[in-house]
Amino acid sequence: MKLWQGRFAAPMAKDADDFNQSLSFDQKLYRADITASIAHATMLGKCNIITPAEAQEIVTGLNAVLADIESGALVMEHAEDIHSFVEGELVKRIGDAGKKLHTARSRNDQVATDMRLYVRESCDKAVNLLKALVQTLCDRAHAALGYVMPGFTHLRKAQPINCAQYFNAYSEMFLRDIDRFAALRTRMNVMPLGSAALAGTSYPIDREFTASLLAFDAISQNSLDAVSDRDFVAEYLFNASLVMAHLSRLCEDTILYTSEEFGYWNIPDEYSTGSSIMPQKKNPDLPELVRGKTGRVYGHLMSILTTIKGLPLAYNKDLQEDKEPFFDTETTLFSCVSIYTALLEKIKLNVNTMYDSAGEGYSTATDVADYLAKRGVPFRDAHAITGRLVRYCIEKRKTLPSLTLEEYRAQSDVFESDVLTAVTTRASADGRNSAGGSSRAASKAALASIRRRLKKY
Repeated sequence: MKLWQGRFAAPMAKDADDFNQSLSFDQKLYRADITASIAHATMLGKCNIITPAEAQEIVTGLNAVLADIESGALVMEHAEDIHSFVEGELVKRIGDAGKKLHTARSRNDQVATDMRLYVRESCDKAVNLLKALVQTLCDRAHAALGYVMPGFTHLRKAQPINCAQYFNAYSEMFLRDIDRFAALRTRMNVMPLGSAALAGTSYPIDREFTASLLAFDAISQNSLDAVSDRDFVAEYLFNASLVMAHLSRLCEDTILYTSEEFGYWNIPDEYSTGSSIMPQKKNPDLPELVRGKTGRVYGHLMSILTTIKGLPLAYNKDLQEDKEPFFDTETTLFSCVSIYTALLEKIKLNVNTMYDSAGEGYSTATDVADYLAKRGVPFRDAHAITGRLVRYCIEKRKTLPSLTLEEYRAQSDVFESDVLTAVTTRASADGRNSAGGSSRAASKAALASIRRRLKKY
């Protein structure tokens, strides 16, 4: 029997019941629902809204239900949602005392509380997984401090960079993601329980006491808003979308850098797949899958934004549509971060290939222009002189490091013999020593900064 069946003369049609139910997916909230119900019953007993003995009987019964669910002895089925399943099972076990659990609350504030408890825990898990990813990036950066690789703009070789700076760049992205999840956890840690259906309750409840039991920092200040707010779900999905965007960029680099055309990295066999028809193939399926799943998470973000955009106050059944997108996003996010952390630990760097490639394409041309500018030539003139040198190299099929001093001085008598050292690949990478720059020293300092900031989480 439904919790609300008393007003109706006929049972719900089976097809309508099937369409309306949410137990098939919201059963993931069982622990949050039982945890919140235990706190609620404890508060009811403290405030003598029910007797302390009834409260204790309810708490004991709920703990038994939880233990049986987690052991697999109790299957969650034959109920409209997880809330009615738990309450129904409780009543089966302890009788009339169980029917008093729902005093001074509604499913509206109940589900809002359950979701906050669940999303709060999910934020903690996301932070921990991202911390492990950043730690792996830091380890790769530390090991690569002595290496040089090409830096790209427009997917064209631009300047040589320290390889550690590359890994540090992704650490910065994921540090921002960690900060967003941590900030969301703080912002959403407000308890809606006690708002009841929408207008609050006439019972003399103690919301602050319940909030302390559930480790909420505060209670909601408006019951209409509390039962209908799903901003925290939308914000979680936005945060997850940015993580996936950053992962997708890293995946794109991985796919490119491990191709035969680049050859900078190698994906180990245990994280690769092959072709059913082409025996020679070694495919980057894992990065491609992560890149592909990014759109899936974006879709879930648009789903919740669309769901909440036109809802009148207060609660509407549309809000049931927050759960499936959230749960799928959580599963997708956690699996993608985990697999990429494992993959990143195993990728092999082809150090010599990266170094040789970094020196191609006249990538030290900016160093030539800077050389002149540091000796008093206006930068715009230095840029033009260097452009003519590049054009000369193209015509003569030479590189900047292969030019003689005489060839340099043919374009400007400002050049001295030290220009021949300034245009080497390693000198170029190590010369940019500004904070956050590509030099070994700057990359090492940036790595230390990342590790310090990571510790605060």
